Amino acid sequence: MERMNLIELYIQEVVRRLPEGKREDIGLELRSAIEDMLPDDYEEKDIKEVLTKLGSPARLAANYMDRPMHLIGPRYFDVYVHLNKLILPIAAVIAFLANAAVEIMARNTGESALDIILAVFGAGIWGMLGAGIQTVFWLTLVFAVIERTDKGNNQEPVTDSLQKWTPDDLKDVPQISREKRIPKHEPIAGLIITIIFAASYFNADKIIGLYEQGSAGLEFRIPVFQQDILNSYWPIVMAAVILELILILLKWMKGQWTKGLAILTAASQAISLAAFILIFSNSSVWNKDFTGYMDELFHASLRLEHWVLWGGIVSIIVFGAIEVYHAFRKSRIR
Repeated sequence: MERMNLIELYIQEVVRRLPEGKREDIGLELRSAIEDMLPDDYEEKDIKEVLTKLGSPARLAANYMDRPMHLIGPRYFDVYVHLNKLILPIAAVIAFLANAAVEIMARNTGESALDIILAVFGAGIWGMLGAGIQTVFWLTLVFAVIERTDKGNNQEPVTDSLQKWTPDDLKDVPQISREKRIPKHEPIAGLIITIIFAASYFNADKIIGLYEQGSAGLEFRIPVFQQDILNSYWPIVMAAVILELILILLKWMKGQWTKGLAILTAASQAISLAAFILIFSNSSVWNKDFTGYMDELFHASLRLEHWVLWGGIVSIIVFGAIEVYHAFRKSRIR
C-alpha cells in the first residue's frame, strides 16, 4: 500500500461520518494536521505512528462533531442504572398484577382451572414484558437527551440528585444492619399476594369453588361462597387492602424496620383478623349448594363454617403474632 493511501483512507474514514457540508473543510484541516505531524522525509511507519496518535477515525469524527460516542456516558450511567433498578421492578409487578386482574374479571364461570391459570399468567407476563420494555426505553431516551444537551466538559459521575459528589453525601447513606434491612423482594411479594387476594375476593364466584373433570379438562361447577354476601363487606376488606398497600409502600421506601412500620404491621394484622371474623361468622357467606355437596360427599355434617372460622382465627393470630413480634424486634436493632 502506498504511503499516501494510508492518509487518504484515514481522512476518508473520518469525513464519511460527518455531515456533507463539513466534510471538505474538515478533510483539508485534517490533512494539514497530519502533514505537520510528519517529518520531512517520512516513511510508512511514521504515518502509522501519527495515525495511532490521532486514534480511531470514529472517535476523531465524534470530536469534530462535539458529541459523545456513547448513548449514556459515565457521568450519568450510575444514576441511569439506579433508576432502572428502582422503577423497573415496580412497573413490571404493577403491570403483571393489573393485566392478571383484568383477565380474572373477564373469565367466564365454567372454564377449566387450567385455562384460567394459563390465561391469567399469560396476560400478566405479557403486560410485565411490555411495561419493562417501555420503562427501559423511556429512561434510556431521557438520559440520552440529557447526555447530549449537557455541554460541560466535566465527566465526573453525578449523584442520584444529579449533583457533583461530595463527602457530605456520605451523611445521607443509611447504616442498616443486615437483620434490620427489608429485602426488596419482600414488599414485591407482599404486593403480588395482596392484589391476587383482592382480585380473588371480588371474583370468588368465578374462581374459588369445586372443579370436576369434564370433556375439556377441569371445569368449574359450584362456587364456595355467596358473592353478594362477600361484596357486602367491601368497606372493611378494602380498608385492610389499602392499609396493607400503604405498609408495602413504606417498606419499599424505607428499606429497614422502624417502630412506625412495626406499629403499622400490628394494625394491619388486627384489621385483617377483624375482617375475617366479621365475614366468616356469617354463615350466609357459604354457598348452600357447596355445603350440601360436602355433607353429602362425606355422609355427615362437617360443620364447615365452624372449622374454617376457628381454624382461620387461630392461624391469623399465631402467624400474625409471629410477624408482629419480628417487626418490633427488628425495629429495636441499632
